[in-house]
Parts: sequence; structure tokens; C-alpha cells
Amino acid sequence: MPEGLDPVEAGRKLHEHTQEEAERAADRDADKAAERHSRILQTGEAILLALVTIAAAWAGYAAAKWGTESRVEIAQSSTLRNLATRADLEALTTRNFDSSTFNAWFTAYTLGNKQAEAVAIRRFRPEFRVAFDAWLATHPLTNPHAPPGPTYMPQYKLPQQAKANALDAAATAKFNEGTHGGEVSDNYIRITVFLAAVLFLVGIGSTFKLHQIRYALITFGTALLILAVVLLLQQPGLPS
Repeated sequence: MPEGLDPVEAGRKLHEHTQEEAERAADRDADKAAERHSRILQTGEAILLALVTIAAAWAGYAAAKWGTESRVEIAQSSTLRNLATRADLEALTTRNFDSSTFNAWFTAYTLGNKQAEAVAIRRFRPEFRVAFDAWLATHPLTNPHAPPGPTYMPQYKLPQQAKANALDAAATAKFNEGTHGGEVSDNYIRITVFLAAVLFLVGIGSTFKLHQIRYALITFGTALLILAVVLLLQQPGLPS
């Protein structure tokens, strides 16, 4: 007659089977949790990479535009400065001419040579003649408070000097704008350094198996991205 199953042995077998089933269920749960964490990490890294790529592309483009704008404005400043120097030299030449014609008139006047005076006056520029007549109206020969000469009168105008001053002011303004553009370009480049750091963190994060480390790297990268976006929003837009 076949021997019956020992109850103790049957209980032990049942316990082992139950324990194996529990271990397999725990392994399945752990695999599902690991897979879920892996999907979350991959999604987070993908989103972070997309945002960083867009921000880095914008920052690089803006830096290039502002750098070009800075170089153009500084070049324009140099051109305006050269034009201002040329106009200033023309004004100096005109002033020297006015002084020479006035000295010729004054010499003829001191000698009492009316004909030479008339010749000297005919050589006056029309603008200088206006100042000369205004100066004579102050009776300079008898009035000790009269201006020293026509060039000291408010009627004395040098268009070239006014042009030189305007060009010089425009050159200074352009140079300041160019300097500002260079500073903005540097700021955008500095922001790209933060964005590059985020790319580095995401890149090395995929090499780690521990989810905690990858979560920490994504968190730190997100903080750097937020900082970079805040800095981007503080910068001016693209130059017009």
C-alpha cells in the first residue's frame, strides 16, 4: 500500500512554495518600481535637455547678435570721431583765416590806410563781417569794457565747430552703446556657462545606476536652469 504524505513534510513544502511566491511577487514589484523610476528619470532628463537646448540656443544667438551690434557701433563711433576731428580742423583753419584778415584790417587801421582797410574788410567772411560790425558797435577804441575782438562776440559763429561738437557727442553716444552691447553679449555668454553645466549634469546622470543620484543631479540641474532663465529674463531683447 502506498505510503501517505507526511503532514509535516506537506506543511514544509507548502511554506516553501508560499515563500517563493512572495519573493517572486516582491521581485516583480521591485522591477515595476525600478521601471517606473527609470521612466520618470528618462522623461525628466529629456524635458530638461529640451529646455536647456532651447535656452542655450537663444542665449548663444543673442550673444552673437549683441556682439555684432557692439562691434558695429564702436566702428561707427570711430568714424564719427574722425569726422569730428576733420570738422574741428576746418573750424580751426577758418578761425585762423578770420584772425589773419582781422589783423590785416587792424594794421591798416593803425597806419590810417583807408584803402588797405577796405581791402581787408572785403576779405572778411560774411559770418565774420556780422561779428565785426557788432564788435565795432561796442566802440572798442574808447570802451574799456568792449570785447577784445570780433571772435569774442556772440555773433561770431563757426558752423564747422558746431558740427564738430555734434559729431563728437554722437561718437561718444555710439561708443557708450557699443560698450553696453559688449557687456550684454558677455552676460549672455555667462548664462550659456550655466546651461552647459546643466547639460553636463544630465549627461553624467545617465551613467549612474542609483536613482537617488540621478534625482539629485536632475534637481540640481533644474535649479541651475531656473537661475539661467531668470538671468535671461533680466537681459534686454535682441538689438533692433
